[in-house]
Amino acid sequence: GYPNRIIMKGMRFWSYSGVLEFEKNDGQEFVVNLTLGLTELKATRTDRISDTVDYGAVFTVVRNVVEGKNFDLIEAMAESIAGEVFTSFKEIDALEIGVRKPNAPVEGCFDYMEARLFRERR
Repeated sequence: GYPNRIIMKGMRFWSYSGVLEFEKNDGQEFVVNLTLGLTELKATRTDRISDTVDYGAVFTVVRNVVEGKNFDLIEAMAESIAGEVFTSFKEIDALEIGVRKPNAPVEGCFDYMEARLFRERR
């Protein structure tokens, strides 16, 4: 594992993603959980934002993907978010991302459906 982690939990966005026509037309809420893994985290010693990952900036990247693109599958949405985060923040060495659909079009009782990915920088 990575000795330093930044956890971003319960980020909520509206997106017109999904396989079914009404999902694409009406949209629905998606919830993203993101854990960032960092080998080095100088901010623990310096207390300077320039020595860490600005989670406000990461939030904006996640929002831009979820709200700015349409996907059929939450798996593809999660992969796209991971790629954009790695591209935008070179200090992140690994991440775990979960994309949840609390209102997935499934007959039955459930809290959410989720795709969860773990990715390391290549």
